[in-house]
Amino acid sequence: MRNPPNDPLGSPESQGAASPETGSERRCVLTGNSSARDILVRLAVSPDGDVLPDALAKAPGRGAWISVNRTALVEAQSNGKLRGALARAFKTGQLNIPDDLADRTEAALRRALRDRLGLELRAGRLILGSDKIAAAARMGGVAALYHARDSSMDGAHKLDKAWRVGLDEEGSGRTGERLPLDRDALSVALGRENVVHLALADAQSAHRVALVLGRLQSFIGAGDAVVERPAGDVDRMPSAPA
Repeated sequence: MRNPPNDPLGSPESQGAASPETGSERRCVLTGNSSARDILVRLAVSPDGDVLPDALAKAPGRGAWISVNRTALVEAQSNGKLRGALARAFKTGQLNIPDDLADRTEAALRRALRDRLGLELRAGRLILGSDKIAAAARMGGVAALYHARDSSMDGAHKLDKAWRVGLDEEGSGRTGERLPLDRDALSVALGRENVVHLALADAQSAHRVALVLGRLQSFIGAGDAVVERPAGDVDRMPSAPA
């Protein structure tokens, strides 16, 4: 039986599974395993059979969910497993799967993360600049701390320490998360110069960012390699948007 237009593959209605934390699970069309929808990537299928990434999992119509990373997706597409899985799921062979689906998926997930950070900034929930972050962190006013992929270990460690102090977790080893975006990508996304570190004071904002960040990290694998910067590297926050 074909899925009705707005009943995604692996939905709780079709799979009978539910997550107490997210309220629903989805089944990966490639592995057959079920997981919380928030950590899977949705592929949207248009009425014409075009298969495209749906980074926010909000596109209307039919969709299929995958739990595999980029490398596995490329392999599944090259050996025909992806086409076969989608054909069986939708009971049709009329699918247009772009050769660069993995590239498009990663680009969409990266864009979703940049857009989410931009929305949090415009809502006034994002803290930028090392001094501002450190001050807020020491006062216990930081819910989530992030570092650019190419930030210096020294600068990150100083903010990590301030965060632990504010959380009363000294000695815990808690650190901010190193993003799979470098300072140039963050600066462009946020309309600021030299964005190296950023923080969120609001727990709900941190949760929203965690959702899109988690999908990206899962898809690209264990994370991008860290590019070390000199210890004297400084994050300077300009007074006005670029």
